[in-house]
Amino acid sequence: MRTGTAPDRPAPRAAPWPGVRRWLAAGRLLAVVRQFSAVGAHVRPLLRPHRRPAPVGPSRPDELRALVAVLDEAVAAQRPADEAVAACGEPGPVSRGTARDCGLQSITVHRLRTRLQDLRTTDPDLVAAQARAARLLAYDLWMLRASMNLAFTVRPVDRTEAARLRLNGLGRPADDLRRLRDTLRAELRDGWGPLQDR
Repeated sequence: MRTGTAPDRPAPRAAPWPGVRRWLAAGRLLAVVRQFSAVGAHVRPLLRPHRRPAPVGPSRPDELRALVAVLDEAVAAQRPADEAVAACGEPGPVSRGTARDCGLQSITVHRLRTRLQDLRTTDPDLVAAQARAARLLAYDLWMLRASMNLAFTVRPVDRTEAARLRLNGLGRPADDLRRLRDTLRAELRDGWGPLQDR
């Protein structure tokens, strides 16, 4: 018969031998440890991979030679690029040959700039010279494209025509690139300048 109250739960039964459970758990743990130590005796240790020595980069003279070689080509390419820009600024209609020359020189300068940026120089002085040369070549590339835009505009107006007629070559940045190349070449010829003891 139900009285409406929940019956009390029976008290949990105490383990007959409390120390027996601890002893059994310790025995199981000891068996597992012995099993792993026995397996470990038959397994050969993993071989560590041999570390290869870090690759040695090119020396400063090699980096300088590579930089000067690219700059020699860049300075040689400036003369036809300068002539193409100047041809865009001549009075009268601009020929199709001038457009072709500007396009070819743009490709040449772009490739030289890419080669220059791909050089893996590590010496801080040469890295700075490389970055400066890349900026100067970027100016040459911009000048060639701007000259073509001015010379072959669809709707010429007085202002763009006046700007086109002022074109007379690459200007001072071309001279700066030549001077940078000459400085680096002199440093190569003189035994790498102040850093020759490296």
